[in-house]
Amino acid sequence: MTLLATLNALLIQPFVEFGFMRRALVACLALGLSCGPIGTLLVLRRMSLVGDAIAHALLPGAAIAFVMFGFSLWAMSIGGFVAAVVVAGLAGLVARLTPQREDASFAAFYLIALAAGVMIISMRGNSVDLMRVLFGTVLAVDDASLLLIAGITSASLLALALVYRPLVVECFDPGFLRHLGHAGAWVHGVFLTFLVLNLVGGFQALGTLMAVGLMMLPATAARFWAAQVWSLAAVAALFAVLSGWGGLLLSYHANLPSGPAIVLVAGSFYVLSLLLGRRDSLLARQLSQRAHRKA
Repeated sequence: MTLLATLNALLIQPFVEFGFMRRALVACLALGLSCGPIGTLLVLRRMSLVGDAIAHALLPGAAIAFVMFGFSLWAMSIGGFVAAVVVAGLAGLVARLTPQREDASFAAFYLIALAAGVMIISMRGNSVDLMRVLFGTVLAVDDASLLLIAGITSASLLALALVYRPLVVECFDPGFLRHLGHAGAWVHGVFLTFLVLNLVGGFQALGTLMAVGLMMLPATAARFWAAQVWSLAAVAALFAVLSGWGGLLLSYHANLPSGPAIVLVAGSFYVLSLLLGRRDSLLARQLSQRAHRKA
C-alpha cells in the first residue's frame, strides 16, 4: 500500500464510508467556526471560567426537559438555554447587589445547577442517560441537530460581524462604552446570549462537560500564535475545526469516546502551542533570551 493510499484510509475513508461520521464532522466544523471567535472574546474579557460555568448551568434545564419529553432535541435545547440564562442573570444580579465578584457567584450557581441536573437525571433516568447528557453523542448527531447547530453558527457569525467593534472595545476599555450610556450592557447582553446559544449547540454534540472544551482550548492555544483580535479568532477557529476532525479520527481508529477524544486533541494543540508557538511560548521566550544575551 502506497503512502497516499495509507493516508487516505486513515484520514478520509472513514468519512466517505459512514454517514454518521460525515454528520459528526459537519457538526464539529460548524461548532468550530463559531466557538473559536466566541472563545477568543471570552479569553480577552478574562471570562474563561464563566464560559465553563454557563456550560454546566445548561444541565438542570436539559435534565427537566429530558424527564418531561425524553431525548427531544428542541425541548432539551430550550430547557438548557433557559437554565443558562437564568443562572447568568442570577450571578449578575448577586454581583450587583452584594460585594461578591461575578466570577464567584457564577461558580456558586453553576455548582448548584450541575448537582441539581445530575440528581434529576439520576432519579428519573439511568447511568446511560446521564453519560449521554454529560458527555454527548456526537456520532449520533442527526439532521435536526445539524440544522440547529448550523443555524446557531450562522446567527453567531452574523451577530459578531455586526457588533464586532463594540465587542472589541469592551474587551479592552469597558469604561468607554459605559460613558455612552447603556451601550456596554447591551453589547455584554448580546455576547452572553450568543455564548449560551453556542454552548447549547455544543451540548447537542459534546454534552455539558465537554462542550466548553472546544470553545476554550483552541482560543487559549491561539494566543501563542497571533496578536490581533481577528487573527486570534481565525487561529482559534482553525484549531477548533482541526480538533473536531482529529478527534473523530482518533475515536474511530482507537475505539475511544468521541467527545473526550475531540477535547483531548484540542488540549494537545494547546500544549504544543504553549511549547512551540511563535509568541510568548516557552521556546519563543528561550530564543528571545538567547538573542538578548548575545546582543
